[in-house]
Formats: sequence, structure tokens, C-alpha cells
Amino acid sequence: MGAASDDPELWAFLASRHRGEILSGTIAAIERFGVFVALDRGPDHPIFPGVGFISIPELSWRRFEAVSDVVQVGQRVSCVFLQFDTWNGEARLSLKATQPDPFQEFADTVGAGRRLRGQVTKLVPFGAFVRVAEGVEGLVPLQELTSEVVGTGDEVTVTVTDVDRERRRLFLSRRQA
Repeated sequence: MGAASDDPELWAFLASRHRGEILSGTIAAIERFGVFVALDRGPDHPIFPGVGFISIPELSWRRFEAVSDVVQVGQRVSCVFLQFDTWNGEARLSLKATQPDPFQEFADTVGAGRRLRGQVTKLVPFGAFVRVAEGVEGLVPLQELTSEVVGTGDEVTVTVTDVDRERRRLFLSRRQA
């Protein structure tokens, strides 16, 4: 085992955390694979800049280009404890779990048959992704695209065909619009 497992104070601190618990701290370092958080009520980590760690997918519900678009070194954060990473001796955290899910808020107000305006964000072999609200994108499957060619950045009218709340998926049609 590594140096983290040799630190009884760190091990005891992490082992006493509970899933869903809110932990506060300061962003200590930003790496390409995630963010280290120096926790307020916790020991220092023997290797990493912080005992807390937020992976890229757990930073935000919305898409972002750079981690620095979401957090900055020195910024205060409150995060939800997800799990004790026994390999690295760190607290896996989620920043996005402290924020409302824009998809669920969208799904509360929009159902099948609703016409929306949106912007094409990505073209893929099986269709096009369209942003219809902040933090909410839906797929227009290839068979639901019209013969009109669309490009990334185009504004289009779409119709909601299905909202899958559980899997956070939105299906759209250009034909029905």
C-alpha cells in the first residue's frame, strides 16, 4: 500500500465519512483529470494537494471547455461526499450534486409534442445534438432529420418526441417540427 494508507489520521477521517454528507473546502489544484480540494475539517494528504477530489464529470451539469470555467484555485466549495477512494486515500466528491439538475427542471415543464427552438451543438453519424435550454441537449436521430442540411451552430425548430428522466435523455424531431 502507498503512503496514504500509512496515515492513520487520514484513514480514520475518510472511513468516518458518509455518502451524501456535505464537505466544504478550498480548491487546492486543478489537473486535467479533476480537481483537488483541501477540506476544512480534515487532515492533509501525504501526496496530493488535497484530501478531496472532484472528477471532471462531477464538476457541473453543463458542458464546459476548461475546468477553470467552473472553478478556480482558492475558491471555496461545498461538495457532496460520494465515496472513500481506498486506493488513493481520498474523498471522492461531487460539486454538481449540490446544484439542481437542469434536465430534471426542464422535464418538469416540457413533454412530448412541445415545439422548441434550439442550437445544433454537434453532428454525429446517427443524428444531431441540439441545445434546447441551458444545460439541456437532445438528440435528433438521423431518421428524424429533414432533407434540409444542418450545421453546428445553426438555430433550428424541433419537436420533443420523448423525455427519458431516468437516463437523462431527450429525443427530438425536425420532421414533426
